[in-house]
Amino acid sequence: MQIGIDSFAARFDNNTNKNFNTKDAMAQLLERIVLADEVGLDIFGIGEHHRKEFLDSAPVVILSAAAGRTKQIRLTSAVTVLSAADPVRVFQNFATLDIVSQGRAEMVVGRGSFIEAYPLFGLNLNDYDALFAEKLELLLKIRDNEFVTWNGKYRPAMKNQPVYPRPLQSPLPIWLGVGGTPESFVRAGMLGLPLMVAIIGGETYRFKPLVDLYREAGRQAGHPEEKLIVGMHAFGYVADATEQAVNEFFPSFAAAMSEGVAKERGWPPMTRARFDAQAGPLGAYMIGGPEDVAEKIKRHSDALGGIARVTFQMDAANLPHEKLMRSIELIGTKVKGLVNG
Repeated sequence: MQIGIDSFAARFDNNTNKNFNTKDAMAQLLERIVLADEVGLDIFGIGEHHRKEFLDSAPVVILSAAAGRTKQIRLTSAVTVLSAADPVRVFQNFATLDIVSQGRAEMVVGRGSFIEAYPLFGLNLNDYDALFAEKLELLLKIRDNEFVTWNGKYRPAMKNQPVYPRPLQSPLPIWLGVGGTPESFVRAGMLGLPLMVAIIGGETYRFKPLVDLYREAGRQAGHPEEKLIVGMHAFGYVADATEQAVNEFFPSFAAAMSEGVAKERGWPPMTRARFDAQAGPLGAYMIGGPEDVAEKIKRHSDALGGIARVTFQMDAANLPHEKLMRSIELIGTKVKGLVNG
C-alpha cells in the first residue's frame, strides 16, 4: 500500500495560533516534503484553496519547488478544483511538473469542498456539477490526444488544436477525488479512473456501498479490475504513543474545526467525545502511535474492500512544525513498514 501526506499549506503560526510570516510557513512545508521523501513515503499532495488561512491557491508552483528538492516521492494535487480551472492550463501545468520531476507528477481532480473559487473566477455555483463533468471530459481528452477536437458549453471549442508539453508519463495519472456523492463514485468507475475517497468523519465501513458502486460501474463499463484503484484520505497524526498523539492533536484541531469550517457550515462544535469516537477503532481519524495507526489503516482497507493508497491530512490542526516533522518521520520509518510488512 502506498502511504503519503496531504497538506493545505496552512499558514498558522505554530506557537501563537495567529497568522504569521508566510515565507516561514512555506519554507517549513517544503522541509516536510523533503523529509517525506527521505523517509520513504510514496506521495505528497497539495490541496487547492482560495482562503486567507491557506497558501495553496497555486499548488503546482509548490509541487514544482518540491520537485527540485526531492528524488523519489510522487507529487500530486489534493485536489485540483477542476470546475474552476481551464483544463488546457491544468494539463499543461501538470505535464510541465511531470517533466521537472522526471515522471513523478499526478493529479487528483474534484469539485472542491469550498466554494470561493466560483465567484473568484466568475462562475455560477448553480453549474457546480455540469462544469466539472464537462471539464473532466476535456481534460481526459487532452491527456489521451496530442491534437484535440472538442466542443462544450462552458469553454470555447477546440478544432484539431495541439496541447503542449506532453508529459513523460503516458498516461499522466489522474485520480478522481470524491466525498459522499454516489454519482461521483459512479462517474469515476465509468471512466476507469483511480478513486480517492476523502473521509473526514463517520465510520469508514459506511463508505463501502459507495466504493462498491464505483467498482460495479467500472466493471460494467468494461474496465479491468486492476484499473479500479481506491485510495483514502483522512485526518491523521502519529506520535510515539497513542495517548500523546491524541492529546497533542485534539486541542488545536477542535479549535480550528469549531471556529472555522464547522461554524461556516453550521456543524456542531468538535467535542472531545466526538473526537475520541473518530479517533477510535471504527472512526476515520488515523491518530495514535505507529502500531495503532498501522492497525487502523489495515481496518480501513478491510472496511472498503481493499485500498491501494492512504494519505494523512495533519495540518488541519495548529501543530508545531517540529511535531509535524516527527509525525512524518514515524509514518515513513514505522507505520509504512507495519502496514506493508
